[in-house]
Amino acid sequence: MDPYADTLRRLREAFSTGRTRPAEFRAAQLKGLRRFLQENKPLLQEALAQDLHKTFSWHTMCDSIKSTKPVNHGSQVTEGETESVFDADVSELIICQNEVDLVLRNLHTWMKDEYVAKSLVLSLDSAFIRKEPLGLVLIIAPWNYPVHLTLMPLVGALAAGNCVVLKPSELSKGTEKVLAEVLPRYLDQSCFAVVLGGPQETGQLLEHKFDHIFFTGSPRVGRIVMAAAAKHLTPVTLELGGKNPCYVDDDCDPQTVANRMAFYRYFNSGQTCVAPDYVLCSPATQERLVPALQSAITRFYGDDPQSSPSLGRIISDKHFQRLRGLLGCGRVAVGGQSDESERYIAPTVLVDVQETEPVMQEEIFGPILPIMNVRSLDEAIDFINRREKPLALYAFSNSKEVVTQMLDRTSSGIFGGNQGFAHLSLPSLPLGGVGNSGMGRYHGKFSFDTFSHHRASLLSSSGLEKLNEFHYPPYTNLRQQLIGWALGSHSCTLL
Repeated sequence: MDPYADTLRRLREAFSTGRTRPAEFRAAQLKGLRRFLQENKPLLQEALAQDLHKTFSWHTMCDSIKSTKPVNHGSQVTEGETESVFDADVSELIICQNEVDLVLRNLHTWMKDEYVAKSLVLSLDSAFIRKEPLGLVLIIAPWNYPVHLTLMPLVGALAAGNCVVLKPSELSKGTEKVLAEVLPRYLDQSCFAVVLGGPQETGQLLEHKFDHIFFTGSPRVGRIVMAAAAKHLTPVTLELGGKNPCYVDDDCDPQTVANRMAFYRYFNSGQTCVAPDYVLCSPATQERLVPALQSAITRFYGDDPQSSPSLGRIISDKHFQRLRGLLGCGRVAVGGQSDESERYIAPTVLVDVQETEPVMQEEIFGPILPIMNVRSLDEAIDFINRREKPLALYAFSNSKEVVTQMLDRTSSGIFGGNQGFAHLSLPSLPLGGVGNSGMGRYHGKFSFDTFSHHRASLLSSSGLEKLNEFHYPPYTNLRQQLIGWALGSHSCTLL
């Protein structure tokens, strides 16, 4: 018996009625999503703490980046800290609320027909792009940012007027429970459904035809999703991961680089798809960078990072064991401690790493940062270019020319010069991969466009037939010249 047939049929029937198309309905759905975030903030914070130990203060972390004095993190979060802006708020809840607010402010503008330039031949016609909903879309979300990476694409899908099936990750159990039991109360359940389960259930779901599939996860599973979608000619957006390089030039301030690199590498215990995954630098720069990283880690997380409320935990025993195995690669220069009972991996720096070792072959997705030595910028670029295209690429240098060369001579989904993944806070910039790191893009209007069909439309008058007669055969030399002239350089840009 097919467990999803009735749900999918109900959603398709709702879409066929046109219920989701009006701007008023879309706005009502988005406002419901906003209320869900506002009214269930404590519940979501609790779920995130349960899943990923997300309970640290953003302000405390930012202050520690600027400070030259160690931050004393106790084993307990104080009342003042619990009332401050948490990591969960900033990286999960606030960013989703901001996305909803942005879309609500712009929804009517984005939905409007987009009129385009015309040739002289069609100057009396109306030419425009109509933004239509795709239909029934499937969103398959990951566990590492289980609110953010589930709701951000949902915002775009609802704004574009689609019916949605949402599949949260079964690994982030606390968040999955809230999304399944509470979120549907805030949305029109004739047009929205949450389905649960693991890989087997997801495989069954993928046997059905959808009008778009949005998947966030690994390249390995991305291939499975794409193969399933191909059977129905379903378009896909694949937000995948990969090995994100971080080049550090000799001409840099090592402590500034270490501060920024450590912050973005160990944020969410390294379980971030756009985090720096490995460092390329010269041996001389490595000698300066390693103690600077040790200093940054101590300032951020204290002398005992395991007791710091600013450091999360690994999502599952399986991922913990995989990461602990990677600690055997190269030589541990900083950190290296682990505690299976807490699924704790210390912020770690590895040196003397070889390209053939597992830590350089798979996406780490944990608080481990390997350093490989290169002799020059050219060697670093060659190393990056002979591997799969990454989701993110970072370059640190006091030289603008070095950063520009790295940008010009490589390819990646996103690029950061002397910066980490702060671009995620800008809805004006898209998030998306290239090649092995994915296809498609989203955030802000890019999400609306991803979940919309851009329909080319041309409307002509049923009269004025005399004006059309010169299109018709027989084609004399003069008529051919006139048609060529009208279709050519003399275009009409009046809308």
